Amino acid sequence: MKISKFLTPLICILLPLIIGSLSGLANAGSINTWYAQLNKPSFNPPGYLFGPVWTILYLLMGVSLYLVWKAPDGRMRDYALIIFGIQMILNFAWSFFFFYFHQPGWALVDIIALWIFIVAMILIFYRISSTSALIQVPYLLWVSFATVLNAAIWLLNK
Repeated sequence: MKISKFLTPLICILLPLIIGSLSGLANAGSINTWYAQLNKPSFNPPGYLFGPVWTILYLLMGVSLYLVWKAPDGRMRDYALIIFGIQMILNFAWSFFFFYFHQPGWALVDIIALWIFIVAMILIFYRISSTSALIQVPYLLWVSFATVLNAAIWLLNK
């Protein structure tokens, strides 16, 4: 067996997990301090849910990325990989806007852009692999909820 047969899926799965872990470092110092003092809406989930939910979502992103990566080379695949990269950058940046810089307003702008790129990613992934697109739906749903939560926190703390 070729090493790349095992290495490629591993890299595709580890990439979002590593990026997610690095962005998690941005919020580590603010969760029990700044974030704890914010006014939050009644629908704010308990903090212990975020880690497991994001881990599952990053794993699904990795599987989805692999399904697209192994598709035949072409403009559509290249475009899909670019869209995936952009949404990962926006995902990464959100934690810094919100938790590190304490800017829920700018985080809201970022997460709205992220939501748009997730939708674009799902649409283009669907043209390559319907499975890769469909396993991104939980990510879209979670980011939709997170967008509403971010907006509520911003409004409650202006």
